[in-house]
Amino acid sequence: MRELGSVQFCDVIGEENQGFVLERGKDQFFMPYVDAEEDTEVGEEAEVFLYQNKEGSYLATSYLPQVTVSSYGWSTVADVIPKLGVFVHIGLKKDMLVSKDNLPVLQEVWPKRGDKLFVKLHQDPRGRLFAVPADEDIIMDSSEEAPEDIQNQSVKGHVYRASKVGSFLWTEERYRAFLHHSESERELRLGEKAECRVIGLKEDGTINVSLRPMKVEGMDRDAEAILIYLTRNGGEMPFTDKSGPEDIYDTFGISKAAFKRAVGRLLKKQLIVQTPGQSIRFNTEKENSAE
Repeated sequence: MRELGSVQFCDVIGEENQGFVLERGKDQFFMPYVDAEEDTEVGEEAEVFLYQNKEGSYLATSYLPQVTVSSYGWSTVADVIPKLGVFVHIGLKKDMLVSKDNLPVLQEVWPKRGDKLFVKLHQDPRGRLFAVPADEDIIMDSSEEAPEDIQNQSVKGHVYRASKVGSFLWTEERYRAFLHHSESERELRLGEKAECRVIGLKEDGTINVSLRPMKVEGMDRDAEAILIYLTRNGGEMPFTDKSGPEDIYDTFGISKAAFKRAVGRLLKKQLIVQTPGQSIRFNTEKENSAE
């Protein structure tokens, strides 16, 4: 079977029909001039990605995608076909199909255009290439352990698995995160990007996250607005009691006096800290302050 979906070195043996003819073993591939490096010449060797187009032709391109049959990478959802699945863009002219068999049963949580999936390619017995999302074992093997001071910090990631109990995300820092359904107002889509607040660190280095603002007993709307801002901006903000009243009102919709009172209440509850002359941030040393 041809080594489709992989990066290989092939011999450039000729030119025809606005492109080069490549050979690897007994197999031949066609590489259009537009897909070839400028210095490609007959008689030399070329590093190319091998694939098959919709018409069944065997093609090669010098544009090497990150996603292959042997390597995972991020791909962007280009189209959604309910009867088939979703097509993802991996850097080629041809988008790859993620079969509906590898997607959630409920189409309501299927990815939408622009969402991202962490996939690799798979060649079926007929030689066709499909994209397959990474499973739990791959994510865990590729993840980093979250640091101990991550409590209440903001993280961004994409959903790699959706289930009845909640959503599983892989963050930009390569942390594996779990979002319980009670910590979100709706079920997230597979591939959807979300910014969450860390509410727990487990012994294996994975984290629990939430999309809900921090809960504070007796918290008023002004204090809640500050906490929501911190959650959405990495747990830190440039506003202090020295900030201008117009800047405070434009951001929080409250007066400077109300802002100072709200900050005072949050400082008293030890939910935030402020060093003189510096910004306000979450108090990461107060364990489990969110619950």
